Amino acid sequence: MNWDHARFFLAVTRAGTLRSAARQLNVDQATVGRRLAALEDELGARLFLRTPSLYVLTPAGEALVEPAEAIERSVAQMERRVLGLDERLTGSVRIATTDSLAKRYVLPAIAAMRSVHPGIEVVCLTSQDIANLTRREADIAIRTLRPDAPDLIVRRLATLETGIYASRAYLASHGAPVAGAEFAGHDLVVYQQKIAPTGPSALCGESAVNGRVVLRASSSVTLVDATAAGIGVAELPCYRADAETELVRIMPDRSADFDVWLVTHGDLYRTARIQVTIDALVRQFSPEAS
Repeated sequence: MNWDHARFFLAVTRAGTLRSAARQLNVDQATVGRRLAALEDELGARLFLRTPSLYVLTPAGEALVEPAEAIERSVAQMERRVLGLDERLTGSVRIATTDSLAKRYVLPAIAAMRSVHPGIEVVCLTSQDIANLTRREADIAIRTLRPDAPDLIVRRLATLETGIYASRAYLASHGAPVAGAEFAGHDLVVYQQKIAPTGPSALCGESAVNGRVVLRASSSVTLVDATAAGIGVAELPCYRADAETELVRIMPDRSADFDVWLVTHGDLYRTARIQVTIDALVRQFSPEAS
């Protein structure tokens, strides 16, 4: 068996279609189809049922998932351990974060780091999804949820504040929300359900049960832009909202804090290019850099 076929098999298993798997693997769809067919020929078994919309695992395919994932973990471990011994200040570093944190903190840190170490190439992955560092989906993650996996090294970068904001145009036409009125008569802009599954029960501790949700956004950048456009009232990270001249902070006594964490895998932590990238990120998040 060609063990490299295992990663194509797993990509189709997780994505459900050849097209989505090809996008994840950064290859064309035909390549994924050929690799999958070759694996089935080698094993002498049909691994997927092909439906018009989805690839569904057969019993043989289900039996292959666990050993294929074991191969994936072993290969990733070999890569991490070899890279962890790399003392060169060249090569690629993959950073996973959100678009908002990237704009304010990560991209300036990258610029500062590359001015000193131009041989380091950075791949910046912005998404609300949490990258799997064990599978080397990223080398460094900047996230607001603290992981508890024992093989990860975790460091708090900062504690940031959120506040309640609306645009000047919105306040001119709707007036300002009144503390204790639970946003009665006001439109709200919130995160979509995937990110905030319980819904907007409160904004910075102020109950939102009387507010009307008029827009759900999948990122904080969109949330800030929608609020600045006058669509409604939102709870926003202050480091982003205070930079928008169109936005006004309301109910300034209402706020909430959240932590930002830097996460990397223990096998990669001492790699030279990872270290200098971490140092640049730590400096950018420090109060002195604000």
